[in-house]
Amino acid sequence: MITLEYCRLMARYNAWQNNSLVTAANALTSDQRWEDRGAFFQSIAATLNHLYWADTLQLQRLRGNERPHENLKISLAEPSDWKEFKTLRLQCDEEIGNWVANLRTSDFDVMVVWYSPSDSSLFENSTALCAVQLFNHQTHHRGQVHAMLTAAGAKPEPTDLTLLPRPV
Repeated sequence: MITLEYCRLMARYNAWQNNSLVTAANALTSDQRWEDRGAFFQSIAATLNHLYWADTLQLQRLRGNERPHENLKISLAEPSDWKEFKTLRLQCDEEIGNWVANLRTSDFDVMVVWYSPSDSSLFENSTALCAVQLFNHQTHHRGQVHAMLTAAGAKPEPTDLTLLPRPV
C-alpha cells in the first residue's frame, strides 16, 4: 500500500505546508484568523486547531493509546493564543517527523486499535491505513485553510508536492 519513503516525504510536506500556512496567517489579525469564512470549521484558526488536534489524536493512536481523547482537551477554540498554537503546531510536526523516522516497513501491518470519543465504538486498522489517513486528512483541511488565507489577502506558498524544498 505505502512505503517508508512515502511517509517520510509526506511528513516533510506536512511540516513545509504547515509552516507556509502559519507564516501567511501571521499577516492577519486575530479577528481575521477567527472570522467565519463559510468553511466546514468556519474560520482559519478553528480549522488549524482541528488539524492540530486530529494530528495529535492520530499520533497517540499510532503509538498505542486506544483512548487519547480521555487525556487531551480537544477543542476548535483552543489554543486561542496564536503564539501558543504556533509552538504546539511546530512540536506536533516534529513529533510526526520523529514517528516517521522510527517507522519500519514491518510496522505497516501492525493493527492500530482505538475507541471512538463519541460513542466508544472500537476501531481497528493497519498502521499503513492510519498513516495514509493522517497525511490525507492534513492535505484536505490545509487546502481549505489555503483557500481562506488567499481570500483574506494572505499569500501562502504553493501546495504542489513537486515544489517541496529538497532536504539540506
